[in-house]
Amino acid sequence: MKLGYLGPQGTFSQQAAQRWIADKAGWELVSYESIPEVILGVAEKRLDAAVVPVENSIEGTVNVTLDMLVEEKSLSIIGEVILEVHHHLIGKQTDWKRVQAIYSHPQALAQCRGFLRQNFQGVSLRTAASTAEAARIVASGPDSWAAISSRFAAELYGLQVLAENIEDYRGNKTRFITVGRGPVKPTGKDKTSMVLALPQDRPGGLYRVLEEFAAEEINLTKIESRPTKKELGEYLFFLDCEGHATDPKLSRVLDRLRRKTALLRILGSYPRDMGEQK
Repeated sequence: MKLGYLGPQGTFSQQAAQRWIADKAGWELVSYESIPEVILGVAEKRLDAAVVPVENSIEGTVNVTLDMLVEEKSLSIIGEVILEVHHHLIGKQTDWKRVQAIYSHPQALAQCRGFLRQNFQGVSLRTAASTAEAARIVASGPDSWAAISSRFAAELYGLQVLAENIEDYRGNKTRFITVGRGPVKPTGKDKTSMVLALPQDRPGGLYRVLEEFAAEEINLTKIESRPTKKELGEYLFFLDCEGHATDPKLSRVLDRLRRKTALLRILGSYPRDMGEQK
C-alpha cells in the first residue's frame, strides 16, 4: 500500500508519515510536491492514504488542507500524528563566521527571527519551498551556505548541526492528519472532525450548536471558520471533539445537529495521537 506525504525527503511530513506507519506493515512512502497533489493522489486512488499538515501551534491552521477536505467528499480522516518541531542551523562546516547565506521555509525563518537577528545581522536570508528543500540546496552549494532545518534532514543530506533548537518559541508542535477512506473502528481514545454550515439569518445559530456538546459533556478541541467561497459573510465551521461518531453521547449530538444546521458532514473519527516526538 502507498502512503503519500508532502516532500521532498527530509520534511516533517515525512517524519509524521514514518511515525504513522511505525506499527503497520506493508506501506510504501511516496513524496508529492504540494498538499493538493498528495490529497488528489488519494482521491484518484493512486495512493491508499496521505499524511498532510493541518495545524501548527504557532502559525495556526493550514487552510489548504481544510479546503481540500471539503472539496474531496469521498475522503475522510483516518488518523493523526502530532510532532514536536525543533529548528536547527545546519551546514557543511561549523564556523559560523563563514556563513554568508541562510536558506529555509519562510515560516521557519520567521520562527527563528530572534536567533538570526542576534547572530547573523547582514547575512542573506533566502526562502525555500520547505526546510528539507533548504537542506538539499545547502548540501549542493558552497560551504558558506547554511539552512534552518531538522536534524532528520541534516542526517539525510550529510550536513552538520551548527546550532540546536534555535526557534524563538518553545513548544512548537505541528498536527498532521492521515487522509484515506473510512470508517475507522472506535478505540476508546478517539477524536471526531466535522464541518458544518449554519442556517442563514438565524441569530444564535452557533450557540445552539455548541450547547449540544455542552449538554452531553463532550469536549471540543478545536473550532474554526472558513469562507464558503460563495458569498462574503458565509462561513463553514470546522469542529474537532473528543469521542467517536458511533459513541452513544456523540451520536445523539450529531442527530440533533442535523436538525439544527444547514450542512453537517463528518470528516472522520480516528484514534487521537496521545504521544509526542522530539
